[in-house]
Amino acid sequence: MSTKTTPAGQPTLPASLLVLNSAGEIVYATGSGNDAVVRRLATDRDWIAEIERKRLGVLSLKDRKLTVLWRKVEDGALLLLYEGAGDVVFDFIAAVDFAFDIFEHLLSNPFDGMTVVDHEAILRFISPIHEQFFNHRRGEALGLPVQKVIENTRLHTIVQSGKAEVGHIQKMQGNDRVVSRTPIFRDGRVVGAIGRVMFKGPRQLDELNQRINSLENEVAFYKREAEAMRRQDYSLDSIIGQSSQMIHLKKDIVRVAPLDVPVLIVGESGVGKELVAQAIHRLSARRMKTMVMINAAALPATLVESELFGYSAGAFTGANQKGHLGKFEQANGGTLFLDEIGDMPLDVQAKLLRVLQDGSVEKLGGTKPIKVDFRLVSATNRDLEDMIPQNQFRLDLFYRISPVVLRVPPLRERLDDIPLLSEQFLTDFARRHDRDVCKLPTESVQYLQTGTWPGNIRQLKHQLERAAIFNSTGFIAPADLKIDHRDQDDFPTADISSSFVPSGEGNTLADQIAQLERNTIAAALKKFNGNKKQVARELDISRSYLYKRLADFGLQ
Repeated sequence: MSTKTTPAGQPTLPASLLVLNSAGEIVYATGSGNDAVVRRLATDRDWIAEIERKRLGVLSLKDRKLTVLWRKVEDGALLLLYEGAGDVVFDFIAAVDFAFDIFEHLLSNPFDGMTVVDHEAILRFISPIHEQFFNHRRGEALGLPVQKVIENTRLHTIVQSGKAEVGHIQKMQGNDRVVSRTPIFRDGRVVGAIGRVMFKGPRQLDELNQRINSLENEVAFYKREAEAMRRQDYSLDSIIGQSSQMIHLKKDIVRVAPLDVPVLIVGESGVGKELVAQAIHRLSARRMKTMVMINAAALPATLVESELFGYSAGAFTGANQKGHLGKFEQANGGTLFLDEIGDMPLDVQAKLLRVLQDGSVEKLGGTKPIKVDFRLVSATNRDLEDMIPQNQFRLDLFYRISPVVLRVPPLRERLDDIPLLSEQFLTDFARRHDRDVCKLPTESVQYLQTGTWPGNIRQLKHQLERAAIFNSTGFIAPADLKIDHRDQDDFPTADISSSFVPSGEGNTLADQIAQLERNTIAAALKKFNGNKKQVARELDISRSYLYKRLADFGLQ
C-alpha cells in the first residue's frame, strides 16, 4: 500500500485506525488517528454518539478531508479514517445522514446483485445473495480469479477492453440472467469492473420489452398520422367524389376561392364542410397565411371576448403577463373559418358583426383598435333563414356572411361516390395502423348504397373502420356492415307509384333518386300552391337547396 506524507514530514497511510475501549478511551491509533483534532473528537461523547448513529461521516481538517467509518467491536469501537475520497463521495456522505444505509442497501440488495473485480479480474467483492447463489461461504471466493467463481462471466474481458456491456444475457447455474458489466476508471486507466444483475430473469425483461413495444407502436402510429397530415394538402383532391353533385360543387369552389368574399357553406352534419373550407383557403390568394378554425358552438360565454379579441398584459386577474393574441388577430392576412355558426349565441353574433363592419378589434384591457384583415368562411348545418324570424340569428349578420352560399350534398344524394369514399377510408385506416387494406366486394358496395346515412360521410367512415377492425378474412362482406335503411313510408308522401318510373336514358340508382326527388318537390309545390317556404319545411330541406333543385329540374 502506498504512503502519503503529512505537512510535518511523517508518513501516513491513506487508511488510518483509531481504537476505543468500552470506556471511550483511545487505546490504539495510527496515521491520521494521531492527529490532535481527531483524538479530541474521538473522546467527545456527543461526536462519538453522532458518528455511531450515522456509522459513516466526514471530517474536515485544516489541510485535508477524512471519511470516517465507525464499527462496533468487542469491548469497544473502531474508527477507520480514510483520506482521499473524491469530492462527490465526500459531499454525498456529508449531506446524507443515512449514507451508510444506502451503501449497505446497494451492496446487499437481493434484487441487484453486485460483483466487483480489480484490474487483474480478481474477485474483491460479491453480494451475499450471489455468494449463496454460487454456494460459497461468506468471503470464501474473495481473492480468486472471477472466472473460477462465476460461470460465463465476462468481467475479465471488460477490464481488458474498458468497454461496458449493458443488457446481456448470462447463464448461471442453469438460469438466464440479464446483467450489466461496467469498467471503473481512475486517472484514465481501468482499475476494476462491476457486474450487476439488472433483472432476475428474461421474464421481467420480456415485460419491459412488451411495454417498450407498446410505446413504440404508439409512436409509430402517431408518426403515420403526422405523415398523413403532411401529405394532405386540402386541395380539391381531398374532396372525394365524381358524382354530378360533387363535380358541380368543385367547380363552384374553383370559381369562388380566388374571390376575396365571405362564403357560407351549408350541409348536414358529417358531409365534409371543413374540407370545403380548407380547399377554398388553399386555392385563394391567402393560402400562404394561416387558416384559423373556431367552433362557434363550443365558445364558452365567459371566455368569448378573450378568445376572439385577445387581451393585453394584466387585463384581469390571472391573465398571462405577456397578453394573449385573439383568434381574429391570429387570422390576420389569412382565413377565419367559423364552424357551426348557426349555434353562435346572439351576443357573440353582435360582437362578430362589429368586427366585420369595422375591420378592427380591440383587446380586453387595450387602449386602441387593431386593424385585422381576414377572409371569413362560415359553415352550418342549420337553416339560418328560418332562424331569423325566430330571433335566433341576426339578419344583418346573415347578409354579411352569405354573399356566396355553397351547399355540400348529403351522402344519400351522392351514392355513386361510395366506392371511391370506401376505398380511400380503408386505405387510410390500413396505413395508420400498419395493416393490409381490406377489400370491399361489389355486393358490399351495393349494400352500402342502399343506406340512408343520416350521419353522412362520417358515419360511412366509422362503419368501414369498425368492420376493418374486426375483420380477419381481408374481405368485408355485407354481413360485416350495419347501416340504416329508410322504409318507403319515411319518404314524403307523393304519388310515387305513378310518377317514379325510370327513364330510358338513366337507369342508375342516382338517376332514379334524382327522378324521385324531382317528383317529390313537384308534388309538394302543387300541395302548397307554390309556397316555397312551406315546401322547404315540409321536405325538411333549406330554401337555398330548394331553389337550387328547382333550377336543376327546371321547375317553376
